Amino acid sequence: MKEKKRLPLATQIFIALVLGIITGLCLQSHVEYAESYIKPFGTIFLNLLKFIVVPIVLFSIMAGIISMSDIKKVGSIGVKTIIYYLCTTAVAIVIGLVGGNLFKRFFPVLETSELSYEAPAGAPFMDTLVGIFPSNFIAPLSEATMLQVIVMAILIGIAIILVGDEAAPAVKGINSFNSIFMKCMEMILKLSPIGVFCLICPVVAANGAAILGSLAAVLLTAYICYITHMVLVYSLAVKSLGGMKATDFFKGQLPAMIFAFSSSSSVGTLPINMKGCEKMGADKEITSFVLPLGATINMDGTAIYQGVCVIFIAACYGINLTLPQMLTIILTATLASIGTAGVPGAGMVMLAMVLASVGLPLDGIALVAGVDRIFDMGRTVVNITGDASCALIVSNMEKKKAIKKNA
Repeated sequence: MKEKKRLPLATQIFIALVLGIITGLCLQSHVEYAESYIKPFGTIFLNLLKFIVVPIVLFSIMAGIISMSDIKKVGSIGVKTIIYYLCTTAVAIVIGLVGGNLFKRFFPVLETSELSYEAPAGAPFMDTLVGIFPSNFIAPLSEATMLQVIVMAILIGIAIILVGDEAAPAVKGINSFNSIFMKCMEMILKLSPIGVFCLICPVVAANGAAILGSLAAVLLTAYICYITHMVLVYSLAVKSLGGMKATDFFKGQLPAMIFAFSSSSSVGTLPINMKGCEKMGADKEITSFVLPLGATINMDGTAIYQGVCVIFIAACYGINLTLPQMLTIILTATLASIGTAGVPGAGMVMLAMVLASVGLPLDGIALVAGVDRIFDMGRTVVNITGDASCALIVSNMEKKKAIKKNA
């Protein structure tokens, strides 16, 4: 008997996304039903992803470092990754500022006299730096403090390489746990279509009308900039440095992009992104290191959002930004991206930092806060696509380096 052919996961996720949008539009007059009975199942799915992300990051980074068995190689990959992330984030904020200025005349003039927004207290740079390093083993794992988990994984991985043969049982244990959690991740990912439907439906039900409202021009500008950045920057980078056709890259990246759009979580999309990159030919050891790091520090989409929103908020207050102020925004947004978590809503915290850096009223965030989730969906797609492009580029560079060395 012939086995029934199943639809690919990417197709299932896409169908779920479309059905979720249609159902959300139908439930616009009954938002409470979507929020009370559909959203909880999406939350359950996100909770499962959050549960698997910490062990996946911890064990995959350790397994990746151990498999390299060379500290120089770990350093080489780390430097390439961080340089690529900082460069693309700087380009992204420039695209956001340029796009914001080009479309500024279409932005609505909104009432700013009664705005109020309580900005979260920004931690000083040195406190942020200290916060990257864990003070105990359990807290970063239980609190899902991703930068601390990454630091732990790197330290333990390097220590295992340095110990050598004595650490063989630990190597076997780490590889076993990595395989177990990867299998667990596969089981959770099979629920993706249900999760996507239940996450997107309440968002559309609650915000459908807002998309067509007064902020349509700002949202459209942000999405034009998101697409421009992906098509220009990632296509060029993947083709010239990654040795891959841009069309093949975006086709392989599609499942992760659809999931990121509905979940608005870079960290939550990590398992799907890792799987997709490996299918596209990225080295598993490099993907295991580059993607968890990117989900935490690479925020290209968020940087574009900063640029567009800063121009919009300044325009609402009748303020024209000077060139030095724009340069300050570029620098602040690039550096702030390193300390911002890859979770829904993190862009609002970054926007507060950027506005404060050029003396713009923080109350202006209230202008875009109502539709932040709509911004967030697009910027998460850009963030995770940037992570994937980096994994492929670093893999290709390391392959070329190895061929040259063996020649």
